[in-house]
Amino acid sequence: MTVVAAVDLIAGPGVGFLPLVSLGPAFASLVGGWRRTALVGAVALLLCTGLGLYDGLFEERRGFTAMASVAGVTGIGITAALTRARREAELASVRSIAEVAQRVLLRPVLRTAGPLQAAVSYTSAVAEARIGGDLYEVVASPHGIRVIVGDVQGKGLAAVETAAVVLGAFREAAHDEPDLVGLGERLERSVARELEGEKFVTAVLAEIGTDHGAVFLNYGHPAPMVVRRGGVDFPEPHAFALPLGLGGHGGDGPKPYRVDFAPGEQLLLYTDGVTETRDAEGVFYPLGERVEFLDEADADRALSALREDLIRHAGGPLHDDAAMLLLRYHGHGEGKSVPLV
Repeated sequence: MTVVAAVDLIAGPGVGFLPLVSLGPAFASLVGGWRRTALVGAVALLLCTGLGLYDGLFEERRGFTAMASVAGVTGIGITAALTRARREAELASVRSIAEVAQRVLLRPVLRTAGPLQAAVSYTSAVAEARIGGDLYEVVASPHGIRVIVGDVQGKGLAAVETAAVVLGAFREAAHDEPDLVGLGERLERSVARELEGEKFVTAVLAEIGTDHGAVFLNYGHPAPMVVRRGGVDFPEPHAFALPLGLGGHGGDGPKPYRVDFAPGEQLLLYTDGVTETRDAEGVFYPLGERVEFLDEADADRALSALREDLIRHAGGPLHDDAAMLLLRYHGHGEGKSVPLV
């Protein structure tokens, strides 16, 4: 408005810059509340009146037209500011509800469970969301430490709903089923009841006992990564099985397979949003070559460094959800299990 006033004084009344004073309340309504818009509108009217008197525009219609223009834009701006404030309040309420739902779905996992230390990382492909179609959970059951990491086909709220079904079934069955195959069958039945058509969930189940080993059950999911002193290993099943939800299409279910997992070693379970992330040249993220980030003494910082490297490789936001669950075998330590936030 200052610039318009200066130009109007220099150019004189013949140019007709005065109606542009209404830009003040117009922009104020975009960035401020209705009170700020009304205040700027009042200042604009005073400025318009002063310039109109100085230019002698009230002797003709031009002065009154400029005043009407400023008053009209101010009124519309106040209405727009009120509408925007109401929508922002509604959005804040929805976000708060969504955050509660996200905490219920992906609740904190155990920081320590028996001899294991856990750390998690989740990056949603949906802007400003903390969860998506990927899922993870760690349960200290009477049959051992049981873990799941999975990836629901698709994105958005439908994928979140399916993830909730899988996690709910896993949390209940992990305590009841004496073996991993029975646990997998419970999940298959639960998912089959909920999913329709060709929808599915890839998942890997793990059970870590006291015999320095981990037993896996793989439903079409990327192989876990085991980090040992001698290098990195990606143990795969002897035969690949269909994802959860496709068991009714025939084929044998997954067969459990055992992998050595001893004190001092690390186990990383992840979703394909990690390994299928590409850089600008289309090269997939080389997870096995980034194992040096897991040398960090603190498990949380190690996984954070790996996540930051993944984002650097992508050169920006990820295009798919990416979940990582790191388990470190520290030996038979004592202490109460603590939630990992």
